[in-house]
Amino acid sequence: MSVDVLNETDFSMDEMELVSCAKYVMGEMRVHPQADLCIKLVDEMAMEVLHVQWMDLPGPTDVMSFPMDELRPGREEQEPAEGVLGDIVMCPSVAARQAVGAGHATEEELLLLLTHGILHLLGYDHDEPEAEREMFELQRTLLLTFLAGRGRRVGR
Repeated sequence: MSVDVLNETDFSMDEMELVSCAKYVMGEMRVHPQADLCIKLVDEMAMEVLHVQWMDLPGPTDVMSFPMDELRPGREEQEPAEGVLGDIVMCPSVAARQAVGAGHATEEELLLLLTHGILHLLGYDHDEPEAEREMFELQRTLLLTFLAGRGRRVGR
C-alpha cells in the first residue's frame, strides 16, 4: 500500500503514525495491497475553501474525504479491486479543539479522523441512524485495535 502524507501546516506530528494507522485500517478492511492513499494536513483557511466548494458549508471542518476509484472493502471470498483509494484532507487546528473537548491528544484525534476518512472512502456514511451506528462502531474498533497494538489508548 502506498500512503503519502503532505503536511502543509505548522503542526508537527510523527507522520509515520498516520501512515501506520492508514495501512492498518486499509489492511483490516481488505483494501488491495497496491491501493494508493494521500493524506493532506491543511490550515483552516484551506479547509474552509474545500468545505465551501465541495459541501457548500461555511467554515473549516475537521476532515474531508475525496474518493477516486470508489473502492469498497474486500470480501474473504474475492480478490479486492486495485486502484486509488483517494485523498483525505484533515485540519489539525480543528482537530486540536475537538481533542480538548474529547479529553485526548490532538494526535489521537487525527488518527480518529483518519480512520473516519478511510471509512468514508470505502463507502461508509453516517447519514442515517443505522448507518451511523455501523460506521462509528467499526471506526472505534479499528482505532482501538490499532492503538492497542501500539501500546496506546484513546479516551474516545
